[in-house]
Amino acid sequence: MIANALTIDVEDYFQIHAFSDLIRLEDWDSFEPRVEKNTHRILDLLDACSPTRNSQPETRNPIKATFFILGWIAERYPQLVKEIRERGHEVACHGYAHQCIFNHMKEEFKEDVKKSKAILEDLTGEKIIGYRAPTFSITEKTLWALKILSEEGFKYDSSIFPIRHDYYGFPKAPRFPFIWDLNGSRPEIEPLDPKSRLFSIPSSSTDNGQRTTDKLPHGKLYEFPLSTVRFGGFNIPCAGGGYFRIFPYILTRKLLGSLNNAGNPFIFYLHPWELDKNLPEVKGANFLEQFRTRINLQKNEGKLKKLLQDFKFSSIKEILDL
Repeated sequence: MIANALTIDVEDYFQIHAFSDLIRLEDWDSFEPRVEKNTHRILDLLDACSPTRNSQPETRNPIKATFFILGWIAERYPQLVKEIRERGHEVACHGYAHQCIFNHMKEEFKEDVKKSKAILEDLTGEKIIGYRAPTFSITEKTLWALKILSEEGFKYDSSIFPIRHDYYGFPKAPRFPFIWDLNGSRPEIEPLDPKSRLFSIPSSSTDNGQRTTDKLPHGKLYEFPLSTVRFGGFNIPCAGGGYFRIFPYILTRKLLGSLNNAGNPFIFYLHPWELDKNLPEVKGANFLEQFRTRINLQKNEGKLKKLLQDFKFSSIKEILDL
């Protein structure tokens, strides 16, 4: 089975971009926190759904995921970050205050990323190499952010969503993993070698014939775009989040399965609040905002269990062999 990337964007319900006009950053601490409990629910579910061989604990093949964590969350729940790492998952950066990049000046973005990265590295004791922008806000207009990520020591980004959307989207971007070349005046897309192994990551071999990943060249950054399928000349999102809650599971399974059947990995994302059946309502939110955040919350955990049983998952760090 092809290993697919399972990713969790660790943020609380009051930090969702859809509510950013209603809830100020300064007021976050006044809301009932639910992220710790909901993230534990995901961690326990990953443990429970991990396949076993002969039911022997020492032969378990656990499901691993990448947790993109807000620095704001990490400051308030340091033990949660440590537990995520101790359970064998990858800790990655989701910025500090969940502000879309198109609302940042370059220096503001750099400080936001640097602050969050430092907090996470201090808690885990290891380098943080992965980044995902809040609300997938790296678009054609904010590609300048990629060079800052590379300069700050990140090895990969997973912010590109090759679709059209009212908040985000980069429909012209490749649909599968590629490399950003950041050495010129503007970022250039460098295709990966289709003749190399799965995921087509450039590699070399050690003396004993075992594969090792080359060191990432200066000014280059791996990109793992959010998954889509091609239909009628358009990219149809099937990567998780609200799309997972809205689509019937049988459709999601078919779409994701078609990617694996063609020899391609997919990347799936989820927020901890999407498993919260008692998610508090946000006063003043309009119908569309409420619809996007609340539809099918009651069914989502059951659908996620099926997904974890039907497909193989790992962290982005392991899949890209970084």
